Amino acid sequence: MKKLLCAAGLGLALAVSAGAQAADKIAVVNVSSIFQQLPQRASVAKQLENEFKGRATELQSQERDLQAKMQRLQRDASTMKASERSRMEKDIMSQRETFATKAQAFEQDNRRRQMEERNKLLSRIQDAVKKVAADDGYDVVIDANAVAYAANAKDITADVLKQVK
Repeated sequence: MKKLLCAAGLGLALAVSAGAQAADKIAVVNVSSIFQQLPQRASVAKQLENEFKGRATELQSQERDLQAKMQRLQRDASTMKASERSRMEKDIMSQRETFATKAQAFEQDNRRRQMEERNKLLSRIQDAVKKVAADDGYDVVIDANAVAYAANAKDITADVLKQVK
């Protein structure tokens, strides 16, 4: 994603520099810095933690139970009857598959929700960038992480951060 932003930013910078007149107003903004400083980020993280807390606790409990069964099988396998050992091995394998399926679904759901919330915050930042750029009369605003050098560009990161908060 970062490489894509860099490539897009450099391409945009080259296109702007090739066709830009001296009258164009160019600004840079550090979107990742704004994202890191957002107070809403902490509340979203807490919300997501609460949303997934029940499932995480359930998975941890299943994992502990599975580990206990595996340890008991290793410890007592030599003294068990073959049929009992076989039944316990099948039970452990079944439980391991169930756990893996639930853990994978949990990870996917968690990742999806994190991306949804991240995109909401980035959308708010983008709206703030547009507003600051329109208010201050900037023609082009480029992400600071995508620019190798910008001598005459104004950094509007602080203004955008105020707007987002």
